Amino acid sequence: MIYNFECDYAEGALPEIIEALARTNLEQTSGYGSDPHCEHARAMIRALAGRECFVQFVPGGTQANLLVLTAALRPHEAAICADSGHINTHEAGAIEAAGHRVLSAGGRDGKLAPADIERVLAGQMPPHTAKPRLVYISQPTEWGTVYSLDELRALSSFCREHGLYLYADGARLGCAMACTGMTLADMAALCDAFTIGGTKLGALFGEAIVINAPAIAEDFAYIVKQRGALLAKGRLLGVQFERLLAEDGLYLRAARHSVDCAQRMAAAFAARGIELRYPSPTNQIFPVLDERQAAILGQVAGFLPMEPPCEGRTLFRLVTSWATRPEAVDAVVAAIERM
Repeated sequence: MIYNFECDYAEGALPEIIEALARTNLEQTSGYGSDPHCEHARAMIRALAGRECFVQFVPGGTQANLLVLTAALRPHEAAICADSGHINTHEAGAIEAAGHRVLSAGGRDGKLAPADIERVLAGQMPPHTAKPRLVYISQPTEWGTVYSLDELRALSSFCREHGLYLYADGARLGCAMACTGMTLADMAALCDAFTIGGTKLGALFGEAIVINAPAIAEDFAYIVKQRGALLAKGRLLGVQFERLLAEDGLYLRAARHSVDCAQRMAAAFAARGIELRYPSPTNQIFPVLDERQAAILGQVAGFLPMEPPCEGRTLFRLVTSWATRPEAVDAVVAAIERM
């Protein structure tokens, strides 16, 4: 049997999410996110964030990034991100299509440091170049690495000193929280805006946008509607986040399962002396395999190459999810031990 490790949204949704959607299916509520479920989910997020903040639910991650940057940036302003940043590599130029430059700032293992941003700022030639106004990071990054609380504090402090917004794409935020102990209150204290990903962490679909900067939140609902991101059956998003963030800890429990599965495979690769390109403590791991090793692994697992082969070796990615089964991990570990 071939187990799928290509992404963390191959399955539908957590059984608890399906049950909640089924249980509320015949309720009649108002639309467009004005229903009691969305209101309750917003209140839950504000309580976990420890502050009053604007919360908007949208179906997908690219939508969330486009909406936040559209609200945050004036026509002449730009976003800074790591070279691997999702807005720079995987969103078909969505931000540029909205009229804003994306300025790559290098980075290490997918993460930005204040020095990276400083170099971009130093290279500007006002008014001839687009003005940097927002720093985009992913938590965790596209390479599975995680900003520590100290690293996030340093970025936040630098951005505030230089008049820049700090926005964190949290498509897999639960995984970062699971392996660092970071909380939504930490994110809210340090970021002007961030997202809480549902799609990749057990929801059927959905992301929660959390905004602390009043200037970004102002008229945000109009931007959501104008960009086609306002779901008529908005309660479907509210019900899911109500359940994910309930007191039984479903969100973090699902994330921890995903992380534990990936780290078990990472330990097996390390035990065989196989290179893991990035120090990822989350649910994405990046082994470098030769053709023979890849063929052995391919007998039990579906996974993706991340770069063209170089000298007979290729960088691959394996991603686990809330639904990864123990026997799937067992099969991968056994294959690694045969390499």
